[in-house]
Parts: sequence; C-alpha cells; structure tokens
Amino acid sequence: MRRRGAGVPRDAVHHPVFARFYAGFSVAADSGAGIAAHRDELLAGLSGRIIEIGAGNGLNFAHYPSAVSEVVAIEPERTLRALALQSAGRAGVPVDVVPGAAEALPVKSEAFDGAVCSLVLCSVRDLPRSLAELMRVLRPGGELRFFEHCQAQSKGLARLQRVVDRTVWPLLFGGCHTARDTVAEIGAAGFELGVYRRLRIPERGIQVPASPCVLGVARRPFTGDRPT
Repeated sequence: MRRRGAGVPRDAVHHPVFARFYAGFSVAADSGAGIAAHRDELLAGLSGRIIEIGAGNGLNFAHYPSAVSEVVAIEPERTLRALALQSAGRAGVPVDVVPGAAEALPVKSEAFDGAVCSLVLCSVRDLPRSLAELMRVLRPGGELRFFEHCQAQSKGLARLQRVVDRTVWPLLFGGCHTARDTVAEIGAAGFELGVYRRLRIPERGIQVPASPCVLGVARRPFTGDRPT
C-alpha cells in the first residue's frame, strides 16, 4: 500500500527540545485554550480512510468519529512519533503511526477519503509541495480538513509575524512560520475551498504571533488532471 517518497530522509525533522516542550504545552492548551473543542469541530463527520500529516503527539486521535475506518498518521519527529504511538493505543479508531514528511508522503495516490492537517502547515519546509502531496493522496472529492496558524488580518500583528518569522520564531518553535497565508496557499494548490472561519487562540488576552488561526474544509476537485 505504501511507498517511500523520494528525496526526504526517514527522520527529516528532529527537534528534540521543542518536541518535549510541545508535548506538555499542547496537552495544557487543549483544555486551557479550548483547542480540544476545535479538534472536535475539525474532525466531525469524517469517515473512511484518513491520512493525518504532522500528527505530533497524537492529540487528534481521541476525537476521530467512529465512522473512520483507519487513520494513517504521518509524523517525522521521532520524539513526538513515540508519543503518538502511545496515543494510538488509546484511540477509539485504528491508527497507524508512520514516519515520513509531508513533502513526500509514503503512501499511494488517491488512497484516502480525507486528509487532516492540524497546526503543521506552518512548519513544513515546502508548503506548495506538501499541499501537492495531499492532493495526490486524496481521492477525487476527498476532503482536506485544516486547523492552522495563518497570517493575521490586523496589519500590526501581521507585521510582527513577518519580523519574528525572519528571526527567532522558527528556531524556538520547531520551524513554525506564523505569517503564511494558509488559505490562499490551499486554494493555489488546486483545492476547492469550502467553509472556513478565522479564530484567535487564546480568544481573549494578549495575542502572540501564533494566535491567528483558521479552521475549515477544502476538497480535491472531481474534474481536471489527475495528480502524478
């Protein structure tokens, strides 16, 4: 069923210090910042075979609906992948945790009914290539569910995002780039954008470069050329 993507090593990402920080911070944020509710919204209504890229420590796994028959969870960072394996054992649906990178997914084309990316497109090294891979592995009409950091609509915060993205932020936070225009990139990759909404995390209080987020759905079109 799977094939190894060319040009990307088995452990293309290795951020052990950030991984340990993220493992604790993300669990606290699920309850404290309300992210768990966003995960429910992100995954509601999915069914069939799903691929999730950048699965991290597997916090999405507990939120997949029972209609999902299998989740193939791609995680390139070995520390987070080990934690995702533990989460997979507690999930209510079958989850297969696999090493790999978003830019070269180790799976066959048109093999999935849905794809999930959750707080990961900000950190992939090549965003257009990663989105092209998601297009490739989805069947025609398959859904892409996304919950991602995005470019701020406030000019002041957007300016701050651009500054920190060029300096310290990616170094401190596992390659994260907060100023990416995620929605525009998904559309440019050939996906049909569905309903999406912008939100802030946390909803109240001080906003940081990673606060602006977008949650929504897009689809691989039925028409047009098949991906190669």
